[in-house]
Amino acid sequence: MEVGAGSGWHASTIAEIVAPSDVPKETWGHVYTVEIIRELADFARANVDREGFGERVTIINSDGSEGYAPEAPYDRILVTAAAPDIPKSLTEQLKPDGVLVIPVGGAYFYQTLLRVRKKDARLVTENLGGVAFVPLTGKYGYRP
Repeated sequence: MEVGAGSGWHASTIAEIVAPSDVPKETWGHVYTVEIIRELADFARANVDREGFGERVTIINSDGSEGYAPEAPYDRILVTAAAPDIPKSLTEQLKPDGVLVIPVGGAYFYQTLLRVRKKDARLVTENLGGVAFVPLTGKYGYRP
């Protein structure tokens, strides 16, 4: 799952990794991307469909800080906006041995990219360095 669909480009590149176009469909994974801004969700959907990724990517217009429980649990969750903290809703939607990658920190300034692994029902967090992302909005993000 991806939080923050934006233009749909990132979800499409992920889809080519988890569902390569040159392998049988029955082996495909699927990308769910959640976008809180309706206009961006519509824009991403049009781009994904136009470029032929519509079978491999589902775009949901919803609050990504809450994840997307109907399709959980996820092998991977990639968050493309900075959160004030790691949302519990996202770690709860990870499979055992799943990985969450999320920028955490200030809304407009320095953030830390974290890789969170779910190991034996506990979370192991690794600091991947400093980054700068737009703020995550929604229930567990920064309010607009």
